[in-house]
Amino acid sequence: MKTGKQICFIQNTIYCIIASIFAAAFIPSYSCAESSHSFFRKIPGIPWRMTADGIEYDQKENRYVARGNVTVAQGDRKLSADVITFDYNVMKAFAEGHVMMTSGEDVLTGTRIEADLKDETGTISDGIIFLKQNNLYIKGGRIQKTGEAAYKAEDASITACDGDSPAWKITGKSLEVTLEGYGFAKHAALWIKGIPVMYVPFFVFPAKQKRQSGLLIPEIEISDRKGLAYQQPFYWAINENSDATLSLNPMEERGLRTAAEYRYVIDKRSKGTLAADFLDDSKRDDGRSVSGKKWGYEDDSALRPNADRYWFRMKADQQILPEFFAKIDIDIASDQDYLHEFKDGYLGFDKTDEYFRKTFGRGLEDYSDPVRVSSLGLGRIWETCSLNTGIRWYDDSISRQSDTDSTLQQLPFVRFNAVKQRIPHTPLYGTYSGDYTYFFRKDGTRIHRADIYPRIYMPLGFGNYFRFEPSAGLRETFWNTDETEDFRNTADSDNNFHRQTYDVKLALSSDLSKVFDLGSGKSGSGTNRIRHRITPQIVYEYVPDGDEGEYPESDYRDQVGKKNRLTYSLTNHLTARSNSAEGESPSYRQFCRFKLEQSYYIDNDESDENGQTDRQFSPLSGEITLNPGQFLSLKADAKWSVYDNEFQSRNIGLNLWDDRGDRIFAEYRYSEDFQESFFTDLSVKLSDSLTARADYERNIRDGKEIRNSLGLLYEAQCWSFDLRHTTESDDRKTAVMVNLYGLGEFGTGK
Repeated sequence: MKTGKQICFIQNTIYCIIASIFAAAFIPSYSCAESSHSFFRKIPGIPWRMTADGIEYDQKENRYVARGNVTVAQGDRKLSADVITFDYNVMKAFAEGHVMMTSGEDVLTGTRIEADLKDETGTISDGIIFLKQNNLYIKGGRIQKTGEAAYKAEDASITACDGDSPAWKITGKSLEVTLEGYGFAKHAALWIKGIPVMYVPFFVFPAKQKRQSGLLIPEIEISDRKGLAYQQPFYWAINENSDATLSLNPMEERGLRTAAEYRYVIDKRSKGTLAADFLDDSKRDDGRSVSGKKWGYEDDSALRPNADRYWFRMKADQQILPEFFAKIDIDIASDQDYLHEFKDGYLGFDKTDEYFRKTFGRGLEDYSDPVRVSSLGLGRIWETCSLNTGIRWYDDSISRQSDTDSTLQQLPFVRFNAVKQRIPHTPLYGTYSGDYTYFFRKDGTRIHRADIYPRIYMPLGFGNYFRFEPSAGLRETFWNTDETEDFRNTADSDNNFHRQTYDVKLALSSDLSKVFDLGSGKSGSGTNRIRHRITPQIVYEYVPDGDEGEYPESDYRDQVGKKNRLTYSLTNHLTARSNSAEGESPSYRQFCRFKLEQSYYIDNDESDENGQTDRQFSPLSGEITLNPGQFLSLKADAKWSVYDNEFQSRNIGLNLWDDRGDRIFAEYRYSEDFQESFFTDLSVKLSDSLTARADYERNIRDGKEIRNSLGLLYEAQCWSFDLRHTTESDDRKTAVMVNLYGLGEFGTGK
């Protein structure tokens, strides 16, 4: 048993490291963890077991020989061969004839293995390594471990394709590698269906088991606005806690754009990312010529005369003390068009926003918004309350072009909030919010404001029939202004303003339900019960009239607004119960939600949501969500004017799909004073491998097409080909992307 254990251990070691070499050499996205986890993990406490047709021991030579169906196994790992020999005197092991080692679903095969246990060297002849997780095959005519971390391989190849004639593979005549160092390959080539399409006589690459620095797959784009553009990113693995991506983006029509992104992680609650782009643009939207307007965008009337263009963004979370945390958000763009110009690609707006939302839980303002928001916050959260303080800076790239800038900044703000909680020894509940903000602007009146708002609730329940909750809030607001020319008030000539107001809210609701038995029986399958739940609610709100025009205006807290209204709503929920397998709990699925709501303004002079003061009934609003089956969902909402007998808005979205992969999504949106548009996205499986895709968006109101796109996606077992042509209101682009699974992508950017 001792011999079997030593033999299997050394083979396991050799194969693991060789697999890591090839993964690092040709596929930067792989790491040693993928391969060594299977073949080189230790399984303590589980013995090795050897079986064979016959086992011989030469006492004179101190050598063991196992012949015929030899198997050495430990857990889910197994080494098998026709013959396994172990020479104890020289500490050498040999396995030959149908050599195979398995670890889970990963497989190693070869014709012969020679291993020296003393100096930890060895050779594999005609080796093939299959890694199931990524369907990766690594082959080598002769693979040698020549030192502690040095290896050589002859006639090596790598592919993710099954079969003797793979759709693609990479080969190298010879390979020398030092782990945690570098490798040298001679005569490396990329083959497509047996045809060499790329050749490099000499190739140097990092061969590290950890993250590797190196060039990433480039992006190539051909468009009307940029011409021929090439973007080459470089990934820099700085250390275990930080890395960076640097990028050069020469564009035929615009010039050279450079970009950099730095990322760090200290621990789960302390991390950050900062990035910057720079472009000396050869084109300007200065309004001096018809051709100059080509380089702007129609969604804003402002020009873009600057050539020095940039975008700086950052997000960071930092744990300062166990109780306190800090958050930094920075978003500064040179002009209102920059983020529209560079939505796509490495370090573009879309990928940056997606990364920020996934990593920090908060994203960026919409790319079309000229006002970018930056902030620094410090806070602490307790079980029932929170404290936040910091600054918020609103950078308006359009206002920066004018002589005056009246954009309000919050420098600083302090906010304290307490959630709804019971007041001890009473039936009452309470909430509290309070804040102080200094509103600074470069040009115009600057404002100090303090706002205090406690609120008391008294929830009452009347059996299972209905619930009644009256509540009242008291708001105290204080202002002090640095200037008075914008707010002249003889009573408060010292620039101080004070407002005291209150509000009352009465909420009455009920919850009615009935279960309908469909009679499918306990042993039946599918839906057997449907529960219909109805929630009626009536809410009365009152805020006394106040002379809001005499107070400084900075945000929504300054304009409380008069209220004397009654809002009534009815919400329906339909939930289906389905039988499950015997011994399992039944499953529940809400397949319909429908809500109707309307308000009645008791005072004729109260403004509705559209600013009208002569109508006592608000538009009747409704919303519905339907999930009637496994492959269908629908969402819709609408507002109907009871005075004009017409829709003020209506929106509907339909999503339909099937098991095969076909899908259609269609959405119609209408707003009386804003828009009417239609969007659809279609994907049809023409075969198991070929998918046709299309999307279309149109502004119905002005008859203009916003976007249309047609494409084909071919997916084979180990590669895919994606062709797409897109026409937008301000650009046209054709994109081709080839993905060799396990190797990466190349082609034109999408």
